[in-house]
Amino acid sequence: MNRLSIVLAALAGLLAGALGYSFLNQPKPEIDALAVRAIVEQVLEEQASQATAQVPETVAIPETAQIDPAVLNPMIEQFLLDDPKVLQRVSTALEETLRAEEAERSRTALAEFHDKIFNAPGQIVLGNPDGDVTLVEFFDYNCGYCRAALPDMAALLAEDPNLKVILKEFPILSNESIDAARVAVLVGQSDASYWDFHSTLFTSRGKVDKTVALAAAQDLGLSPVDLELRMGDAGVAETIQASYEIAQALGITGTPTYIIGNEIIPGAIGADELRARIADMRACGKTQCS
Repeated sequence: MNRLSIVLAALAGLLAGALGYSFLNQPKPEIDALAVRAIVEQVLEEQASQATAQVPETVAIPETAQIDPAVLNPMIEQFLLDDPKVLQRVSTALEETLRAEEAERSRTALAEFHDKIFNAPGQIVLGNPDGDVTLVEFFDYNCGYCRAALPDMAALLAEDPNLKVILKEFPILSNESIDAARVAVLVGQSDASYWDFHSTLFTSRGKVDKTVALAAAQDLGLSPVDLELRMGDAGVAETIQASYEIAQALGITGTPTYIIGNEIIPGAIGADELRARIADMRACGKTQCS
């Protein structure tokens, strides 16, 4: 690697560090050093071209690769000081690159896991099983944002007769969450009302654990003893593991996370935003019509 490559690689790292907390702390921050380096090289090439145009033809210009770092580094620093907005342009270009790459990864993963997401046997389906739009939610019973989003889901189910909702147990916050999810899987396999069980857990006080989940199931007429004995069944573990595998492939790291069509929507965005995306899916087949 020549000296310029080393310096530019170092500068790429410095620029990536200067892009700011708000960007670098997005979920799964993956700074593309090659993208930054390419942008920096382009900027420096433009600067070099401008400098060349201003130098008389009789003056010999040394090759950039031969410039000593002690000379090149101050030049780069001065260039950035003369045009501080270059960092903003690099930041914008890098963000666009990362978003495009993430969108492509999501499209690929959604296509690969389509059946596991939307057609898994025994999955929890609410609303209209033949609805024209499907809303998938990954949730954890001890997630405060999921708890706050419960009325949003209730409103959508009540007002939209053509909406299909799929709920994915995604216990990531604690062992208690895993125990509650195991009970929930068994409740989903029974004839009891899963929605009643679901809403009871999200409206209960304190941490949701095995005791709370078994009590809620008992209120629906299920045997807590039988459920506790079957919590360790392989089929229960496989159902939860399937959610983990989907989440890993799609880059889902928090709850609630929704999927509508080909869009992965992290966070409790509210009923109005969900309505808008559902309406757009019906209108143009995408969650955001142009």
